[in-house]
Amino acid sequence: MEGRRISASPSPSPRPRPCNGRRVSLSVNKKRPRPHAYVNTFNKLLKREISSKPCFSISNAHEKFRNMRLEEEYDTRDPKGHCSVALPVLMKRTKIIEIVAAHDIVFALAHSGVCAAFNREKNKRICFVNVSPDEVIRSLFYNKNNDSLITVSVYASDNFSSLKCRSTKIEYIRRGKPDAGFALFESESLKWPGFVEFDDVNGKVLTYSAQDSPGIMLLIFSRSSGHIPLKILSIEDGTVLKTFNHLLHRNKKVDFIEQFNEKLLVKQENENLQILDVQSSELMEVSRTEFMTPSAFIFLYENQLFLTFRNRTVVVWNFRGELVTSFEDHLLCHPDCNTNNIYITSDQDLIISYCKAESDDQWMEGNAGSINISNILTGKCLAKINTSNGSHKIDSSQMRSSVAEALEDVTALFYDEERNEIYTGNRQGLIHVWSN
Repeated sequence: MEGRRISASPSPSPRPRPCNGRRVSLSVNKKRPRPHAYVNTFNKLLKREISSKPCFSISNAHEKFRNMRLEEEYDTRDPKGHCSVALPVLMKRTKIIEIVAAHDIVFALAHSGVCAAFNREKNKRICFVNVSPDEVIRSLFYNKNNDSLITVSVYASDNFSSLKCRSTKIEYIRRGKPDAGFALFESESLKWPGFVEFDDVNGKVLTYSAQDSPGIMLLIFSRSSGHIPLKILSIEDGTVLKTFNHLLHRNKKVDFIEQFNEKLLVKQENENLQILDVQSSELMEVSRTEFMTPSAFIFLYENQLFLTFRNRTVVVWNFRGELVTSFEDHLLCHPDCNTNNIYITSDQDLIISYCKAESDDQWMEGNAGSINISNILTGKCLAKINTSNGSHKIDSSQMRSSVAEALEDVTALFYDEERNEIYTGNRQGLIHVWSN
């Protein structure tokens, strides 16, 4: 199972997430983000048939993103002040770290922990999702099964020490009643090292309680000198499927251990990548010169592939250790691989990212980047939104930013597949809508 882990610090200002899965955990200390990432949890991986004609698929995608223009701008910070929020830190203008869309509502979560809901039809803010003065929202999850928003929060009254989850119907939020939701997992003690994990692929929620331990897929035990003990568990009932030891090189640190279905990926410092089939015990290796430790992963369940991110570049691999795709024009803007700026479509055929602008245009537009749409299987860039082609679609009274300003310091990105719109958030706490 895949997830995202978010550390909670003693201060009310949460740190940005390193990846796009759905695990939210607590840490008393400010830990370094785990060196991997997962598929965007708001893009539930639905099983869809991909066209057998690649040229048609590419042409269709090109038309879909052609003539995308800057249409609207929303502000997460209330100009009149948000009187129900008592914490001063929540009043600051901070960057957007997460965007989720459900039907005609766009949710934007700021680094301060404030989450605002906007109505796309009326182009105005509906409400703030925070329902108590000391609530700091850490993450969002749209539950398509019952059309609700799940928020994961910490509270000043609890010294930000435990996670609290709440489910609220989208219809209630549309009516401006975010407090009409109800608490989830109240029986769990979600203090450090507890976490909540939303499994999009299996449609399940797992919790790790500080008092007990419900089933998870891969258990990694403390390393011994020459091996690391592992257990594979069933998500359904926690049954132990396999217990084994994986041999390690002594005195070499483990860069990562990841599980994808029956495949186990293990990489140690300055060693080859090992891909182990836990069912057949078949082991294959990829040379360390070909596969260098990435800063993030995204696993593609539909295509049985995985993306790796390193030094702003993205490449696609299969589980035979073969390089499948290198992208021709997809140099990420942020060197730390902020995967909040990356969206994988439900068909897992397109990747939409905030990228570094071409050098020929940069001197004219300052620090503006571009939004690039590329085919995952071919690496071709199908469309691009930049300062030269993303001019304002309409004259909106809410628009304060120019296209160049809207494309500067983008910190979160979301593609609404139903409405065919791209939403970006920046360091100023502003949301921009790109549409054709």
